[in-house]
Amino acid sequence: MFDLKKTLLALLFSSSEALTIRQIQNVVQRFHEQAESERVEAGEDAAEPGEDAGQSVLQDLLDQVPSLLTAAQIREAMATVSADLEQRKEVWRLVEAVEGYKLVIAPEHADWVRLLRNEPRPRRLSAAQMETLAIVAYRQPVTRAEVEAIRGVSSDNALNRLQERGLVEVIGRADLPGRPMQYGTARAFLEFVGLRSLDELPASDVLSPQQINEWIRRATEPEAAPTQQDLGLGDQ
Repeated sequence: MFDLKKTLLALLFSSSEALTIRQIQNVVQRFHEQAESERVEAGEDAAEPGEDAGQSVLQDLLDQVPSLLTAAQIREAMATVSADLEQRKEVWRLVEAVEGYKLVIAPEHADWVRLLRNEPRPRRLSAAQMETLAIVAYRQPVTRAEVEAIRGVSSDNALNRLQERGLVEVIGRADLPGRPMQYGTARAFLEFVGLRSLDELPASDVLSPQQINEWIRRATEPEAAPTQQDLGLGDQ
């Protein structure tokens, strides 16, 4: 009996990288191609009438597995898998990152994994770094001078630390005297705060600076969409 949720879990467990919808669809396509090839070969080799029982079983399985899984079907199944893992309080959590779906260790067990690997806890962002990151996220592309004008203090150290952590990067130069560098969020920022795209950022025109800082602070808590690297599950 074909069970889509269990099949997805098997694929997720077997992959060290995030799994995309396209990869899942390709697996289903290859299944049908391989099964059809085996069915044809079995039909050619059958010598007695009773030997087609195996073909019947294979055909039943082919009939159960849809020839095409839509993105909506996969997302719905993934959402069910995620809810089941949380409801059963499993040690795993299913997260959807920018690059696809992946299993990670539940936050409450992350410290044990770090102890096993003898790895330090990820350092949390300072208040200055969180404030700077919020400004970059909502005002990008933004120059260092513009960040400092908003914050009212020097932001050299905060920007440098955010670049070192891969959350902020130089994305261009402003059309201003001296051509100052412009900063924007890096790809790792989305995974860091548990978003799939910048479009999911709360609307800044309805949030105060204090609310933006609080949202970023919550995003840096262990419970918010942890990455495999943060949880000690990165490739060795």
